[in-house]
Amino acid sequence: MITKRIIPCLDVKDGRVVKGVNFEGIQDVADPVEMAEFYNASGADELVFYDITASAEGRRIFTDILTRTARRVFIPLTVGGGIGSLEDFDRVLKCGADKVSVNSGAIRRPELIDEAARRYGNQCVVLSMDVKRVNGSFHIFQNGGRIDTGMDAVEWAADGVRRGAGELVVNSIDTDGVKQGFDIEMLLAIAARVDVPIIASGGAGKMEDFLELFSHPQIDAGLAASIFHRQEVRIADLKRYLRANGIEMRMQEPAGAQ
Repeated sequence: MITKRIIPCLDVKDGRVVKGVNFEGIQDVADPVEMAEFYNASGADELVFYDITASAEGRRIFTDILTRTARRVFIPLTVGGGIGSLEDFDRVLKCGADKVSVNSGAIRRPELIDEAARRYGNQCVVLSMDVKRVNGSFHIFQNGGRIDTGMDAVEWAADGVRRGAGELVVNSIDTDGVKQGFDIEMLLAIAARVDVPIIASGGAGKMEDFLELFSHPQIDAGLAASIFHRQEVRIADLKRYLRANGIEMRMQEPAGAQ
């Protein structure tokens, strides 16, 4: 059985880790380098680093903070924010990222997915999707959830995978930060159309939410931020709980784990 992954997410704004609810009400949480070190020692399977305002502000990602973060962690690191060209992919990878997450840049120019997959391999290209219900349909939003593109999320996921995305991060704006559980309906609608790993994001509030998520074999990983940042749920405890309930987890706990 393939192990499920637990992935903390660092949303970085102005050099600090932040968190909000439904992509609004952003609050300062911590230093990204220190928090990355903490998760590296806590048994996280991977780490995601998003520069959440790079696209909206039309600038490049914070490479200095990213470089310092990458030097301190030894688990796979996915990085996104302001990725709009192969040069952006190259710069982020040279900073130490293992995978690059593209969102608004791929919406503006879908060919970027094809080009990046050819140059770096499908395993390096992560398509990140911010999804919200609009009149009963799942729409893709861009620029940190600020703009409704009108694009159908399920069709966009399928197109992204056809173009070469090797993994999807599917984030529900409706459930983001609400802590009432993952958006299972949306996740399964997308999973029915693709054959690559899906990372679920948005809505985790307690251990039981991850158990419900992983009861659906189509979902490969659960991503969360605030419940891990504030230690409302400890990763080592979560993994022990999931394993006790029949979910296969990687249980290695390095020195300094929670």
